[in-house]
Amino acid sequence: MNTATTTGEAQIRDSAGYAKRKWTLGILSIALIIIGLDITVLNVAIPTLQNSLNASASGLQWIINAYILVFAGVLLTMGSLGDRFGRRLAFQTGLVIFGLASVGAAFSESTTQLIIARAGQGIGGALIMPSTLSVIVDVFPREERAKAIGIWAGVAAIGIPGGMIAGGWLLENFFWGSVFLLNVPVVLVALVGSIFLVPESRDKNAKTTDIVGALISMAALSLLIYTIIEAPAQGWLAAVTLGGFAASLAFGALFVWYELSREHPMVDLHLFLNARLSASVGAIGIAFMAMLGMMFMLTQFLQFVQGYSPLDTGIRLVPMALGFMVGAPTSAILVARLNARTVMTGGLFVVAVSVAGMAILDIETAYWITGSLIFAMGLGMSNVMAPATDAVMAAVPEAQAGVGSALNDTIRQIGGALGVGIFGSILSSVYSSSMSDAISGLGEGAAAAASNSIGAALQVADSLTGGTAGEELALASRQSFIDGTSIVYVVAGVVALVGTVLVWRFMPKHDLVAAPASGPAPATDAPTIELDVPGSAVGPATGEPAAATVRIDQ
Repeated sequence: MNTATTTGEAQIRDSAGYAKRKWTLGILSIALIIIGLDITVLNVAIPTLQNSLNASASGLQWIINAYILVFAGVLLTMGSLGDRFGRRLAFQTGLVIFGLASVGAAFSESTTQLIIARAGQGIGGALIMPSTLSVIVDVFPREERAKAIGIWAGVAAIGIPGGMIAGGWLLENFFWGSVFLLNVPVVLVALVGSIFLVPESRDKNAKTTDIVGALISMAALSLLIYTIIEAPAQGWLAAVTLGGFAASLAFGALFVWYELSREHPMVDLHLFLNARLSASVGAIGIAFMAMLGMMFMLTQFLQFVQGYSPLDTGIRLVPMALGFMVGAPTSAILVARLNARTVMTGGLFVVAVSVAGMAILDIETAYWITGSLIFAMGLGMSNVMAPATDAVMAAVPEAQAGVGSALNDTIRQIGGALGVGIFGSILSSVYSSSMSDAISGLGEGAAAAASNSIGAALQVADSLTGGTAGEELALASRQSFIDGTSIVYVVAGVVALVGTVLVWRFMPKHDLVAAPASGPAPATDAPTIELDVPGSAVGPATGEPAAATVRIDQ
């Protein structure tokens, strides 16, 4: 067994944070809920915001996208800063920024103010999220880490339906800003708890802050996310879209060149030579592309097609969280008995089947069918997200845990943005084409609105008086939406199925483990690899089979 690995594990158990690690996990997971919550909560608040702030369609889009754009754009930089200056400090700073930005958002008096506040939330979230995973790596020994990450993933998933449930209830009982004030008590609990329960840690070997690399990465990621967000409206082959992708690619190439030339880079790009890390990152991106693309359409299906209120829609998405909560903790047991490749492949296959299965949904579909597919989606996602996240964190040196966590989170955001952008564009094209006959008798303005989205079509239908014209337009818009989503669900399922094959092909069967931060492995003339052998050891906390690290000289 690697002496350095043994020493690193012993240091974790001897640390002050080890005894409180389960409480620490609780605080980190609670804080993470607000990240998912703030991505979904505005889905139910859009009509209210439009009336309260007189927001334009473009303004509404940027109220949602400002958070995602800034969050994804600065993730790598914030993870790197946490590694150097302290992960607890980054976590607490992020909580303070997020809380203040939430108060600012709640009391905004214009669309511009709200967009700025949402950008502030993105900065806070980018400090919080990488810190949670890097602290978990710091306080949990290797054989307990997969289970801890599974719990972290399961609790984080509560924010997805939780945002819509809480948002719907608050909007029915309080003013629109209450959906942002919901964050404040969560922030306060996490902030106070972190003082007593979250130990400080940092990369003791960090030399300098890679400011140039940070700026280049922010430019590349921000341009990429911005272009993906704008592509459905501008057109995927429009000059501005192609120019945006070209610019982001140029900045990405510059980032790669610059980081490879640095003695102390912000991101060690040689890590991607590890097939375990690369396959896991790919699995995360594809899974989130399928899931968030599905969620974008499913929330509209439940509200506009089947007529549920925002609160009822949120409640009907609870099976997603239940699937995560069931699957994420048990995925660690499955990985110990099988291996990460098998579990991730199986999880992606379940995602592919459940997403493609949604192609059968129509106006009269019983909820038990919809709910079962949503639960299966959550279950499959949990068996991808938890082991893939653990694989990424295991492949990154523990001293760079913040960057590893940020890399994991950045891929999730890019995958989600691609899912909403690409699948939303396909849906829009099919919907508009299917509505051509139904809008033939409408005025120019009403026809343009009705062919643009199902929400606008239903508003136009409500405004029509006399005869059955309104009912016929509403029915046509619902059927056109179903026509579009049926195609998109099949396409998303195929994408997830391709990801399944790729993970099975390229993910190593045995789990490579990166050298810990405590020091390099003993010198040897021959190259070595380290394997986690499932079931060959017993975890001290649970008595369950865990992974033992074996050193093999080649």
